[in-house]
Amino acid sequence: MQIIHKDNDILVINKPADLPVLPDGWDKDAPYLVKMLEEEFNKAWVVHRIDKSTSGIIIFALTAEAHRSLNIQFEKHLVEKTYHAILNGSPKWLDKITKFPLRANVGSKHRTVVDNRNGVRSETRFRILKQNQLSALAEAMPMTGRTHQIRVHAFALGYPLLGDILYSAPETDIISRAALHAYSLSFDHPTSNERLTFTAPYPADFQKALRSLKLAN
Repeated sequence: MQIIHKDNDILVINKPADLPVLPDGWDKDAPYLVKMLEEEFNKAWVVHRIDKSTSGIIIFALTAEAHRSLNIQFEKHLVEKTYHAILNGSPKWLDKITKFPLRANVGSKHRTVVDNRNGVRSETRFRILKQNQLSALAEAMPMTGRTHQIRVHAFALGYPLLGDILYSAPETDIISRAALHAYSLSFDHPTSNERLTFTAPYPADFQKALRSLKLAN
């Protein structure tokens, strides 16, 4: 893991892929991010989560007061989260807002599905950053925080994330996980109230996939 920022109140981390934030339900003894942080910083409060397979930026509170402040910001949708994703296929649109209602933890594979009757309100804004005939690099901004939201909304649009076999992407040797990276996070500092924005550089596997697909800058 990479520490992007630390002060008396907050800790901002660039999480590697395939490291869960909290204990994995299947392997209680496997490493997880909170345990690693608390071994070094004594106490780290979880404010939000990203999927085990997702790389990128995540914030923790180092005091109870900071935890309360950040929780309120997340609840009131005052935090701006931006992800970068590699899509299978090349959309004809450059910007798209999706509002498919979602229902989580469905079936033996615990998938999230679009459910127009029983799903909860969900919204993701997509913007194409770069594309070719076969694939695209997209920015995704989740306006709600549902399980697997970006992955399911991309799939529902017909462009599942590269490597996301759980949501019907074709098998590939380009990347061994769903190609999703939590790229940036903007929020108000819990003590100073200063608006802060942090970004997390792409990990090696994401960079390699972009080069392979000729989507790198």
